[in-house]
Amino acid sequence: MRALTVDPKTAGSLQVTEAPDPEPGENDLVVEGLAVGVCGTDKEIADAEYGWAPPGRERLVLGHESLGRVEFAPAASGFETGDLVVGVVRRPDPVPCGACVRGEFDNCRNGRYTERGIKELDGYASESWCVDADYAVTLDPKLEHVGVLMEPTTVVAKAWEQIWRVGERAWYAPERVLVTGAGPIGLLAALLGTQRGLDVHVLDRVDSGPKPLLVERLGATYHHEDMDEVATRLQPDVVVEATGVGGLVFSALRNTASFGVVCLTGVSSGGRKLEVDAGTVNREMVLENDVVVGSVNANLRHYHQAADALAKADLGWLDGLITRRVPLKSATEAFTARPDDVKVVITLDGSR
Repeated sequence: MRALTVDPKTAGSLQVTEAPDPEPGENDLVVEGLAVGVCGTDKEIADAEYGWAPPGRERLVLGHESLGRVEFAPAASGFETGDLVVGVVRRPDPVPCGACVRGEFDNCRNGRYTERGIKELDGYASESWCVDADYAVTLDPKLEHVGVLMEPTTVVAKAWEQIWRVGERAWYAPERVLVTGAGPIGLLAALLGTQRGLDVHVLDRVDSGPKPLLVERLGATYHHEDMDEVATRLQPDVVVEATGVGGLVFSALRNTASFGVVCLTGVSSGGRKLEVDAGTVNREMVLENDVVVGSVNANLRHYHQAADALAKADLGWLDGLITRRVPLKSATEAFTARPDDVKVVITLDGSR
């Protein structure tokens, strides 16, 4: 079979190669690969900035944003041939830590977890793959064309769960949310915000292309002005920060309403220094009962939340989020950004 593979230690090693057919374990589903999404983590692995091949191997099958169709399911697995499924990314550490043993492997305490397509386990960017039935989740059949958005949706499903849990430490009735960044994570965070009935605002630096239209189609409000100006005017109850840009992070911390929650989902690059009035930030957070929380990855609970959210969403809007589909044979083209890209997807079944 063909697969998109990379040597995580060597930049420029990304290529479509022949790989052995998967060998299912006792509880494994055999799945026909339909599509994988490409995100910043995949690009970092391709640039040899991140990622680990399976032990004893040089090359890693890439792809953690999966979508496939079940070709074989063990008896009593709860799955049937033809089911539309995604595979969970992370696996608990083998020790395991207290979080992993309770199914909260997204919050692993010792870092010994593994991840499909990222850390020591092959990913889903192949024409066929296997997954333990305990780490697979079914999708509504109507999502066949857009279900590859499932994994990034799990990330924001977890983020919203964390926001609500933090807020509900006391009486909580947020009204307005500001999402910074209109990439896939930001737009999906906005989608889940609108599904919660909130007044959603999205800030991004571009003022044309598909992003403003996607926000408008959600019934949300798009902004491309200065962050401090927008946040000061809105005084949001919640900020979902999806860029990782240091200046936006600290602007978010300074500009929430009282009892505000800032959830950081973007990963910042190192090496950039900012001058920050830490005393003022501290004073405002303490006196206004503000909270900042980081959120990454997802567990099975969040996958089911994401599946429900996608099933409720407008299919046309979800399809508009996928701005480019690239066939597996040309998969490396998906790693070169184009001006109007939002989400780029690699198709694995021969279709575009």
